[in-house]
Amino acid sequence: MKTKIFFDMEFTGLHQKTTLISIGLIAEDGRTFYAEFNDYDKSQLDDWLRENVIANLLMKAPPKGEAEYYVKSRFKKDISLTKLSCVQMRGSTKEIRAELELWLNEVEQAEMWSDCLAYDWVLFNQMWGHAFNIPKNVYYIPFDICTMFKLKGIDPDISREEFAEMVTNTQKHNALWDAKVIKKCYYKLNCL
Repeated sequence: MKTKIFFDMEFTGLHQKTTLISIGLIAEDGRTFYAEFNDYDKSQLDDWLRENVIANLLMKAPPKGEAEYYVKSRFKKDISLTKLSCVQMRGSTKEIRAELELWLNEVEQAEMWSDCLAYDWVLFNQMWGHAFNIPKNVYYIPFDICTMFKLKGIDPDISREEFAEMVTNTQKHNALWDAKVIKKCYYKLNCL
């Protein structure tokens, strides 16, 4: 059975050599995965990224001298689901990939949904080095709510937060928040 996973990524720009800053995922059952990369190319940051993406990262930098890699709530289990309910971490792409793979392995087959996913899907695949290397339980065809908007006769350039009735000025451009907005849009579009 396929489980819908809604995801978003923040990265250093709309160009071929962009690097990941953060990734946020939320499963149908509410489990979340959020990670911030410590190996993104900081030289690619511009003022807009600093003010709108870096300022909205959820995790604060660890104290000086402590390792950057850690997993918060890694083993917190949701008793009713007996699955990992929340993963928050900061680390290298390799470290994040390993934890994300464990999180994704909690479902039989993951059906990935995003918004304007051209960059997100390429970067998701790049985390594993190649599209053929993504976890076997991740369906290789991603889905995009932009197409759903169009098919429902709604301008895809609509404000997602307004459509989802989740308007806030404090969390926009945070990968986990955006994944939650994508999930809410998906379910609202399905009811139209």
